[in-house]
Amino acid sequence: MLSPLYLADLIGVFVFAVSGAIAGRQKEMDLFGMFMLATVTCVGGGTLRSLLIGATPPPVLTDPAYVLVAAIATVASFYAEPIWERGERVVSLFDALGLGVFVCIGVQVSQANGLAWWACVGMGMVTATFGGVIRDLLRTEVPLIFRKEIYATAALIGGLVYLALDHVGFSTSLNILITTTVTAAIRITAIRLNLNIPTNVG
Repeated sequence: MLSPLYLADLIGVFVFAVSGAIAGRQKEMDLFGMFMLATVTCVGGGTLRSLLIGATPPPVLTDPAYVLVAAIATVASFYAEPIWERGERVVSLFDALGLGVFVCIGVQVSQANGLAWWACVGMGMVTATFGGVIRDLLRTEVPLIFRKEIYATAALIGGLVYLALDHVGFSTSLNILITTTVTAAIRITAIRLNLNIPTNVG
């Protein structure tokens, strides 16, 4: 039986892979290009996290499920034309969901490796955001994390929420559900209301 954490990881891989594949479709990439963009989007952050905390080799090199899920997400995105035609709204929705799930994964894996709470939050943010950084760079765009949008901030808040719920004894499954919902809600609300981090004073 799949553990709640592993199941959440695969769900996060799928939604981030969809966001990467659709982003590739928007740039008129072929199926292979979409697959490559989907793959780096869904495993880039987790791979960087693993390298930073010394948990090697990273999961993508030991478990074929990650690449398989990325391939399934790519094919689904390629043939689901009515979905990808909606463009940025679909990418933003899947990106927000993936952000929430991967925050949970990053924090939990960091906890298992004995990192301090603040490092766990930081690794949660890395896990959740750096796949998107690679995706945007390959699309020749400035990554969301480097703009004034509320993106990394949502991931940081999500990491703190996960630790708080874990501290008071919430189950892993419920913690993941709540943290993902809160993180995604912050991100989606910021998009809908055009909320940004101030870039200057006064």
